Amino acid sequence: MVGPETQSLGYLLAFRAASCRSAVLQWKDQAAHLHHRNVSPKPSTQQQRRDSSWVTQQMLKPETTRQAPPPYVSPGPYLVEYPYDTRCTCGTEKLVHGQVVRLFFLLGTQTGDNPQQVHQQLLQESKDHHDLIQSNFVDCYKNLTIKTMVMLEWLNSFCSNTTYAMKIDSDMFLNVPNLVTVLLNAPRTNYMTSLVAHGGRVSRNPKSKFYVAVDILSDPVYPLCALGLGYVVSLDLTKKLIEAARHVKALYIEDVYLGLCMRHLGIRPTDPPNRFYFHVFPIKYNRCGYSKIIATTTREKYGSCADLERL
Repeated sequence: MVGPETQSLGYLLAFRAASCRSAVLQWKDQAAHLHHRNVSPKPSTQQQRRDSSWVTQQMLKPETTRQAPPPYVSPGPYLVEYPYDTRCTCGTEKLVHGQVVRLFFLLGTQTGDNPQQVHQQLLQESKDHHDLIQSNFVDCYKNLTIKTMVMLEWLNSFCSNTTYAMKIDSDMFLNVPNLVTVLLNAPRTNYMTSLVAHGGRVSRNPKSKFYVAVDILSDPVYPLCALGLGYVVSLDLTKKLIEAARHVKALYIEDVYLGLCMRHLGIRPTDPPNRFYFHVFPIKYNRCGYSKIIATTTREKYGSCADLERL
């Protein structure tokens, strides 16, 4: 989040499948169908979504959360590999252009081999770094909408003094100074920015990863949406999006789902001031090139943290 020095700029940065700082959020089953198949929620499920929040209880939370509400970054399925580089580059908390920036990792529950061992490792990591947030959903692609709503609930509950939050995937490079520079001149309300998709066609092919049934979304094209690889929201939008979600059918493609919620609110996502700030396809690392962007997908380690710090 970016704002006065008393505020925080936060972003979700890695998508990890079972890691969480000192905050574990408990989740009801109202969207449990999302990780099974792409179908419309049953009426009882829809009613449950109207009557209860996506996040029902906080089991763990970062010790500093209530003292200095933080910003955000989204963690993914590679907890052990990414946090070191991410923490070394961005730091759990740092001052950038006079603004406080805080980093958190948002995670679901672990599946696969030795989930209990991974859980213990995460507890230790949380104790050491105080930057993990975990919720009780299975952390997988089909549950990204659940993860997104958990994020919004957490931001709305614990980041009231923050101006902006950024969610970013764990395979992304983020140039924090450039991000803060842009946000210092950005609107503070009703603001969402990233690469904005315009007029993408909805896939009706059941074999496609992005298949969407007509009963879920009847429109032939997607609404305007900020791509989920990394996007910024002003904090006032978190509460509005949570409310809008009560009126929008659940859809597992999370950036499209947020686009539908934004359309329900009558708010358009904003294109970045420079279309080269965000990159969907990986850019080969070089210090000069990376110094001019905000975010890009990556397929390589960038070298040492010291080199990244010089960007």
